[in-house]
Amino acid sequence: MAEYKLEVTTGDMQYAGTWDHIFITFFGNEGQSDRTELDNFGTYTIKTSSSLGKLLLVKVEKDPYLVLSEDEWYCSKIVVTTPEGNVILFPCYRWISRGELVELRGGRAMKVFEEDHPLLTDHRKKEYFTVFSVTLFVCFYRWKIMAEGLPHINSFNNVSELPDEIRFSKSKSSKTLNTKRIIGVELKLKGMIGSMEKWESIEDMKKIFWYKKTTMSEYVTEHWKEDDFYGYQFLNGINPNVIKKCSELPPNFPVTEEMVKPFLEEDSSLEEEMEDGKIFLYDQKKMDGIPARDYNGEPLHVSAGLCLFYLNPEDKLMPIAIQLHQQPSEDNPIFLPSDSETDWLLAKMFIKNADVVDHEVVHHLMKTHFLAEVYNMATLRCFPVIHPLYKLLIPHFRYTFNINMVGRESIFGTNGILKMVSSLGSEGLTELMRRALSETTYSSLCLPENITARGLKSIPNFYYRDDGLKLWNIINRFVKATVGYYYPSDKTVHKDTELQEWISEIFIHAFLGNKASGFPACFNTVKEVIRFITVVIFTVTAQHAAVNSGQFDYHWVPNGSLLLHKHPPTTKGQSSMETILETLPNVGETVSFAAMAWVLSEKYTDVPLGAYPEERFDEPAPKQMIKDFQEELSYLSEEITSRNSELKVPYTYLNPTEIENSITI
Repeated sequence: MAEYKLEVTTGDMQYAGTWDHIFITFFGNEGQSDRTELDNFGTYTIKTSSSLGKLLLVKVEKDPYLVLSEDEWYCSKIVVTTPEGNVILFPCYRWISRGELVELRGGRAMKVFEEDHPLLTDHRKKEYFTVFSVTLFVCFYRWKIMAEGLPHINSFNNVSELPDEIRFSKSKSSKTLNTKRIIGVELKLKGMIGSMEKWESIEDMKKIFWYKKTTMSEYVTEHWKEDDFYGYQFLNGINPNVIKKCSELPPNFPVTEEMVKPFLEEDSSLEEEMEDGKIFLYDQKKMDGIPARDYNGEPLHVSAGLCLFYLNPEDKLMPIAIQLHQQPSEDNPIFLPSDSETDWLLAKMFIKNADVVDHEVVHHLMKTHFLAEVYNMATLRCFPVIHPLYKLLIPHFRYTFNINMVGRESIFGTNGILKMVSSLGSEGLTELMRRALSETTYSSLCLPENITARGLKSIPNFYYRDDGLKLWNIINRFVKATVGYYYPSDKTVHKDTELQEWISEIFIHAFLGNKASGFPACFNTVKEVIRFITVVIFTVTAQHAAVNSGQFDYHWVPNGSLLLHKHPPTTKGQSSMETILETLPNVGETVSFAAMAWVLSEKYTDVPLGAYPEERFDEPAPKQMIKDFQEELSYLSEEITSRNSELKVPYTYLNPTEIENSITI
């Protein structure tokens, strides 16, 4: 007789266990075991007349217990010790329904050309056809076009259609719902929800929530008018990827020496400061001509402006000139810090309004959420669970489908938040994303190349860059080690048809086959694979944290609003504080935006970057690589914490302990 010992692990989430009957069958290259019921808890022994040889598959079946209703079971993993003493991991990490048959692969991660047994080849084909079959009883993943010119999305109509293991857990759903309830109760008690009243003062806007405050949100309410803090936000706020070094003024931005000389270093000139790399530009030209939505029968407006910044001798980035439309004219003056306080404040507010819209719709929603969904879809469609890149990537897509489906409805649905409290309606938001995607390049998603291209390698006090580049390098080293372990040569990349199909689907469905973008349509080298997977993991972890986690901190409406009611000023000297208050959203619109920022900035899960609670790799080498990755992240966290302790305005969003391992909100 041969004995197989196995340990079966049930998930630790709510309702993971089951009363149903669980049966196991082993398949080896020299035979199979009898169908055996697991009739106790934890550790089991299955006996066979002789060794089954190399253990290939474990079949798991679930039958009903008496006449009880459906009782799903979440199986985490099965670990088998063979008669020869080999310990083999069979990852599962999924819910199993009554009457369902699940076949688990174990052992070393395998690429398609490495399969060495007909049973495994057939199993791989079966898994592929399960994904692509269109039957009433099979879960499958299909592409759908959300809108022309945008990344494609999954075809599920409702989150209830998603497989259980990729939906929000019950605890995640309840935490999110609880946050929304707390917000709703407070705002309802205060009579703010739906209020059409205008704010009477800026001070009143500090009292939206009783207790929800952060160190940074408090700082913002006190310093939002200050020019140095305005400039700081374009480096370390939640949209740090928009300014670039300016070595020559655009012809449509006729800033003169006389205009800005008072704000430059004494005895210097604009030309000299540009040559010294001290002048920076934010050009919002992609906003030009985008249709805004109507409000009470009148069209709103989003400024397609230009803002010039100067890095002064104190290393502070200061706005020194603002033009609120692309084409210069008498009705489009260049605003300066020497103008009246409210004129200058209004000009900064309109630049910030366009920036907030651009941040929320492009840099947050499209460039992290929507791209993550394509990466997720391609991974589920192209890689079987035994593929090394499935094992590497799938932890970084936890909850992505669910949050995106909820987000699309809450943003673009009938009562979508961005449609209701944004200056752009559905048509304008879609057009903005369409323009942004057509301009997106591969190098712009590679942080080191992005920083270099924008001329920001040496600008001081740029903590997003400092922390981001360190994170990029840590992720890249982890990816290089893991990918290099499974792809020792360029030849192995060429031979992996599943890998080639994966990148082809991403090229088509994320970047719409745009060759000019520089995104790869295929892989020729190991180096190319490493670079792209670094982009994927960085995007869904660090980059999402950078553009998401600080929304409650910075999206206090006077500091940055999705919606402004009045049109940009066309003359100087006509504004007052009353003009500012009339321009800002009303009470109901403001609290809707504030509530959204609170919900999006809250932490709901406890899986930080580098934490892999699901054990998917069976080989010692990748397990050690994960440990090395975690150690590097821990060292960086300590370094960032130490640095922040000495800063007046700490930058915390890229501290690894604050970064989710996937996009979960």
